[in-house]
Amino acid sequence: MLEFRVINGTNEELRSRVAVLACPSESETQVNAGAAPALGEAEAIEIWIGRWLRLRPKHLAARFGCDPKRLYEIWWGERFPGSRGKAEALFRERYPHAVDRTAFGYRRIPAVACRADTHRQLKLFE
Repeated sequence: MLEFRVINGTNEELRSRVAVLACPSESETQVNAGAAPALGEAEAIEIWIGRWLRLRPKHLAARFGCDPKRLYEIWWGERFPGSRGKAEALFRERYPHAVDRTAFGYRRIPAVACRADTHRQLKLFE
């Protein structure tokens, strides 16, 4: 199980600590370069948590030794559709200080907010 530990701090401190955890060592990369292990539900939960901690897909794919397509299959709900809800509950337990800053979905920026702003711009020239 991949474990992320973060102590309360600013956003920059949070990102620097998470970035250190996200980069696999050379030995891990060599081990993962062999046969790609099958991803299970436990790994899917950790992949969701990594996404909410803003880890890059490249780093997650290297950490779990899988193709980045497998990450998107998990995020789109094609594989392990119940993992997102379980990951959200686990994230709330592990990182209670980061819950208010986290959007628990696939999209980081809600699409609804973008559509609402388009009509305001037309009034600029009236």
